[in-house]
Amino acid sequence: MKLTVNGTEHEVDVEDDMPLLWVLRDELNIKGVKYGCGVAQCGACTVHIDGEAVRSCQTAAADVWGDVTTIEGLGTPDAMHAVQQAWMEHQVAQCGYCQSGQMMQAASLLALNPAPTDADIDDAMNGNLCRCGTYSRIRAAVKTAATKLQEA
Repeated sequence: MKLTVNGTEHEVDVEDDMPLLWVLRDELNIKGVKYGCGVAQCGACTVHIDGEAVRSCQTAAADVWGDVTTIEGLGTPDAMHAVQQAWMEHQVAQCGYCQSGQMMQAASLLALNPAPTDADIDDAMNGNLCRCGTYSRIRAAVKTAATKLQEA
């Protein structure tokens, strides 16, 4: 099957029901997407398919309906995405394990809602767990990224 990931088309020989997470990590060697719980409850495996945040652990390879973007493809070779910049500015990451999923969820939120309220952020980010508890920094970073994107 053919998958376009981060702008590059790939031909992969996998079972149709193989989770996209494993296609990305094991077949394409894209390691930014993380395995967390395997049941779409933690958000560590969040990627975009045609801009929509999805849990790659529960998305079968054959069910991918468009271009896939991982944290590696969120920015450009010349510049980080505003979400990535804000994450650094607010020093969000502690252990960092969940952060690629957090950033992908935040980027999807901001694409749909460029000026989210605290409640909007909390609602959108609710399914992304952070064992380190950096939720206040995550919210602050999302607000900063929203501002940066509006100024661009």
